Amino acid sequence: MDTQFLWQLRRQSDLLTSRTGLKRVRFLTQHIAWNWRCVGIKGSRGVGKTTMLLQQMKASDIGDQSIYLSLDDLHFKHFTLRETVEAFRRDGVTHFYLDEVHKYTGWSMEIKNLFDLYVDIHLVFTGSSLVELHRQEADLSRRAVMYDLPGLSFREYLAFSDHLAFPSYDLDFLLAHHRDIALEISSQIKPIAHFKQYLIDGYYPFFLEDRPLTPVWLRQVVNLILNLDISNAEGMPTLQTQKIARLLQFISSSAPFKPNFANLSRTLGLDRDTIARYLNHLEKAQLISMIYAQASGLSGVQRPEKVYLDNSNLMYALSGLRVEEGAVRETFFQNQLRAQHSLTYPAQGDFLVNERYVFEVGGKGKTKRQIASLPDSFLVLDDIESGSEGVIPLWLMGFLY
Repeated sequence: MDTQFLWQLRRQSDLLTSRTGLKRVRFLTQHIAWNWRCVGIKGSRGVGKTTMLLQQMKASDIGDQSIYLSLDDLHFKHFTLRETVEAFRRDGVTHFYLDEVHKYTGWSMEIKNLFDLYVDIHLVFTGSSLVELHRQEADLSRRAVMYDLPGLSFREYLAFSDHLAFPSYDLDFLLAHHRDIALEISSQIKPIAHFKQYLIDGYYPFFLEDRPLTPVWLRQVVNLILNLDISNAEGMPTLQTQKIARLLQFISSSAPFKPNFANLSRTLGLDRDTIARYLNHLEKAQLISMIYAQASGLSGVQRPEKVYLDNSNLMYALSGLRVEEGAVRETFFQNQLRAQHSLTYPAQGDFLVNERYVFEVGGKGKTKRQIASLPDSFLVLDDIESGSEGVIPLWLMGFLY
């Protein structure tokens, strides 16, 4: 391989790394086993995977022994990943940070082969096409340690917005000490005002660049996922892409959406199995979240009890200001809890978490009457700064990661 090509890639890597700051670092960074020889980071478009990659490369401080390579670079139209890695390895590079792997055909097999051939190199890769990544993950089983990067928690949003930095809390600890935690935080900032803004545009780091453009960028992300990621994974013609877009529109206009497969089948002209597959694609792409009934067995695989948009920012981006407050509250709750906990739909209440805790989510006037008889049950209320016995502020559920 011509050294001119290698020099260009090295120059791009050095330039991007030099521009990357270490001030705002995602929570997942400290939980990744960076010393393992093959690490994969999955996450929706726009949540900050590229920045995390460049930050880790910069923080590792091993200079010319590491390089950042974006696999959507024109270089990879002419040269394979394997021969590129081998050329840099001969020059002493040991750590390869590979971005946008889903843009490169056969990426998982080449990473597998490189891992097996060269025990002296480390490979860290990221991908945004979650549907494609799920399909290819099997090739890297027993080799790659995989991590999921969600969007910003409310806690991270406060730190990234240059407000005070607060610690995260284990769920069990937060439930036991929520009043003290809320009072401590509320003594330093006014959380509710910041929380309202976070619900609109704080889940994705786009707001750091240009806040008014955040909904525009989010709509572009949705279109890319539908027309590129899901379409390519399905080999889907344009007409079918339009149908899955309509399915997403139904969900966004009535979330939480309780799917009626018979009605959807008639409206979209799709059979039940196809609708179920499209819903599964939308969930893997982190556009929606499906909640199944408690102990639903095989029937839950076929029909979720509720379908939410993945996060509240998507609700505002796709529906403008025409959003229902109750739906926003539930969407935020399930989004923040789902990152590290299991959620199901209980017989009483709104959510069952980790098969133990029952939560009812509502406005500040809601009472605990519906779940009063249940053990380990909590009322999570909006528009309150601190809670009381069994009553927790909604915003505080954004401090779990």
